[in-house]
Amino acid sequence: MNLKLIALIMFICMYAVMIIKPKFRVHAAAVTAVLFIAIGILPFAAIPAAINWNVLMMLLGTMIIVDYFIASKMPNLIAEFLLDHSKNVMWVTIYMSLFAGLVSAFIDNVATVLMIAPVGLAICTSLGISPVPMILCIAVSSNLQGAATLVGDTTSIMLGAYAGMDFTSFFFMNGKPGIFFAVELGALATIPIIMFLFRNEQAPIQGTIRERTKVTNYIPTVMLVMVVVLLILASFIPEKPDITNGLICICIAVLTIVITVVQSRSTKEAQHAVESVDVETLILLFSLFLVIAGVTAVGIIDDFAGFIVSAGGNNLFLLYTIVVWGSVLISAFVDNIPYVATMLPVLQTVTTILGIEPYVLYFGLLTGATLGGNLTPIGASANIAAVGILKKHGHETSFKDFMRIGVPFTLTAVFVGYLFIWFVWGK
Repeated sequence: MNLKLIALIMFICMYAVMIIKPKFRVHAAAVTAVLFIAIGILPFAAIPAAINWNVLMMLLGTMIIVDYFIASKMPNLIAEFLLDHSKNVMWVTIYMSLFAGLVSAFIDNVATVLMIAPVGLAICTSLGISPVPMILCIAVSSNLQGAATLVGDTTSIMLGAYAGMDFTSFFFMNGKPGIFFAVELGALATIPIIMFLFRNEQAPIQGTIRERTKVTNYIPTVMLVMVVVLLILASFIPEKPDITNGLICICIAVLTIVITVVQSRSTKEAQHAVESVDVETLILLFSLFLVIAGVTAVGIIDDFAGFIVSAGGNNLFLLYTIVVWGSVLISAFVDNIPYVATMLPVLQTVTTILGIEPYVLYFGLLTGATLGGNLTPIGASANIAAVGILKKHGHETSFKDFMRIGVPFTLTAVFVGYLFIWFVWGK
């Protein structure tokens, strides 16, 4: 039995455990990662390069800042504002989702979830309802908007660098509207989905807040705003180090700890910061990075990419359709970064042979690969972060819970973007 077959079987078994026994997700991923290294599927020397240190650093730094943000009661104050301007739970969920999407178009999806989820938790606590559906809507909306701009997601940055596209190319290019409009139309199309999913949440919520929240410390809020501003500014720096965003989040987190310790004149605040870190989520992501690197190393991702292209043949519409929906399926289970890195040169070669511009396939790839992660709770780092937040607050999230929201969101948004890109760029 060759390593490729062993890796595929172990990969399938890992996901089976994650689906059937969600409480053992971390164990399944960690054990699979260790076995991949022990068997030789992932060479030991390849481990450092396999880890997305930028995402882990961003997650760690933002976790610390967000915990201080929650303790300051600012999320409760924001929640009260939204509740005052919403008719019912359905509409406050729509507002939260759209807000998360707007933020995520300009900063990393994981950071977006970590910043906005506490507001959703505060809203649900005020109303006495389960936060699971609302937090999951925030997560999938964050993922949905990742492809809207050059700075919204790592895959967008990769496409921009490979195709020589700048920030404005995602809005207009060659006299045509870019992928930004495909994503935004997809986002608007998901509003009826939320309305349907929350159709029974029609009870009025105005007046549910009896005692107004008083914010105890504005420093965490200032630090969160600083993170957002610095991440946006950093996105315009050419050829910056891969861990730039992670370093920003870590440095701001350390600064937050120092200021808070000085303010309180107590080292207990530093201990509070350490205890706020969701270690399980970090281990899960760390392990999945290793597993996906192993699957990529033995050529499974290359095989999938080759199959997609060969199945399309010389028919551009068929090829485009397979690229979009094949990318959705693959990205539901594997990290879209190595997949997109594999597919970009493949699609360029195919379009050169066909004698056409590659943009319709590039945009189709980005749409499918970015949104596909919303099919499963472990298909994207932002989803993993959202599930981790819910678990930390005592709410387990099953695959069924996630897919009830993720599947209709994904299929609707992708289908709208799929049609828009084809009619604009495929003709």
